[in-house]
Amino acid sequence: MSSPPAYPGIRISGCWALGAEGSSAESLDRLLPPVGAGRSPRKRTTSQCKSEPPLLRTSKRTIYTAGRPPWYNEHGTQSKEAFAIGLGGGSASGKTTVARMIIEALDVPWVVLLSMDSFYKVLTKQQQEQAAHNNFNFDHPDAFDFDLIVSTLKKLKQGKSVKVPIYDFTTHSRKKDWKTLYGANVIIFEGIMAFADKTLLELLDMKIFVDTDSDIRLVRRLRRDISERGRDIEGVIKQYNKFVKPAFDQYIQPTMRVADIVVPRGSGNTVAIDLIVQHVHSQLEERKLRWDMAALASAHQCHPLPRTLSVLKSTPQVRGMHTIIRDKETSRDEFIFYSKRLMRLLIEHALSFLPFQDCVVQTPQGQDYAGKCYAGKQITGVSILRAGETMEPALRAVCKDLHYLRLPKDISDDHVILMDCTVSTGAAAMMAVRVLLDHDVPEDKIFLLSLLMAEMGVHSVAYAFPRVRIITTAVDKRVNDLFRIIPGIGNFGDRYFGTDAVPDGSDEEEVASTS
Repeated sequence: MSSPPAYPGIRISGCWALGAEGSSAESLDRLLPPVGAGRSPRKRTTSQCKSEPPLLRTSKRTIYTAGRPPWYNEHGTQSKEAFAIGLGGGSASGKTTVARMIIEALDVPWVVLLSMDSFYKVLTKQQQEQAAHNNFNFDHPDAFDFDLIVSTLKKLKQGKSVKVPIYDFTTHSRKKDWKTLYGANVIIFEGIMAFADKTLLELLDMKIFVDTDSDIRLVRRLRRDISERGRDIEGVIKQYNKFVKPAFDQYIQPTMRVADIVVPRGSGNTVAIDLIVQHVHSQLEERKLRWDMAALASAHQCHPLPRTLSVLKSTPQVRGMHTIIRDKETSRDEFIFYSKRLMRLLIEHALSFLPFQDCVVQTPQGQDYAGKCYAGKQITGVSILRAGETMEPALRAVCKDLHYLRLPKDISDDHVILMDCTVSTGAAAMMAVRVLLDHDVPEDKIFLLSLLMAEMGVHSVAYAFPRVRIITTAVDKRVNDLFRIIPGIGNFGDRYFGTDAVPDGSDEEEVASTS
């Protein structure tokens, strides 16, 4: 008799987010008024550019929510619908810029920016030929897939993940790949026809019309279409006169009357944007989608550590390795060496929590041996980049048949080992767990592994996801005002990779793009 390998089909995947949007062309800039002149810069919390995957990032001030993410109640089900803001206005009126300014000023943990440009219909061959010669009207309501827009926005408001098409403006077609967006407590939906559909209007909690002078919109459109979409000046002007301007007069400008707020001068009207932000904050407070972080942090200090937490036994060997990697005078080589040793012990400890079943094998002496075999289908390793990827070699060292994949389609059948080297507030870990849940991974099949955790992070993850197994080598008591673990280990990624520390940075690594 024979049995399957102990840990078959191990897979490694990264959890993602994204950097800032690429810079725009400088041509024609001198004809445009300055954007947000005199406005002090704010840190970006979360944003979504039109052509790239979603950015899910929290600022230092809002990284700790100390409880279930906004789409959960105490029973783990959807409780509050997200607050949906609609941004309408003419082509190149500055809707996306206004949306980003609102996002930066909101300073809330989870925001999704959904662009109507992603939902152009698939063109027929004849329509493709018309578009190639600037003879297809992209500024007509019939050019958009409103059914898909409505269903997508409904799911997002319910906190569900959605697949959004990626539109290629150079070829006038949808790409094969779709991007995934996840639930948030604020959704900003922007587009020229944002208010053109009755069903869509009913989903919007707040409607903002961005009103910008037609000459400025034309200059912006010229700059964008020439530099980003490969058009020539003659074609852009022809399309503008034949389709864009008539469509604005007929379909877009009349929707101004349904708007709750009209923002003249677009992104240059900082007073209007500040008033919008104040109103959104009041709405979030009414919906209980904002928290007093300090009060919640202190409340957690009164609770015992959760039963789902398992801490590696603090033997003299383990404590000795912690002493070395916590010492600020430790060289990078020694830091890496002893970190790897701890990672190996952590992985070995974590594997003992996987389900095993009885099995019998035959020894070389022809005798039966009653042993144990892994009872699951396979294991997928998911790293929260960048520090989490340093734990991958330890997983590979003890598990055979390792595959490198993005999140596989059949991950819902696997036990998932989620790896991050330090967890201070738990924000990145909670978002990563949410991504796994949106891919139908059962909560009790997720194992969060970290070399070092703060009590705050342990409580946050355990409260948000009470069936996720949390496994670490040590738990520290405190997190300071900068969300650094105290006494802590420093910024693990910087010490491991030899990079410079970010001023006022947190121990907790940001969720980064999939490798």
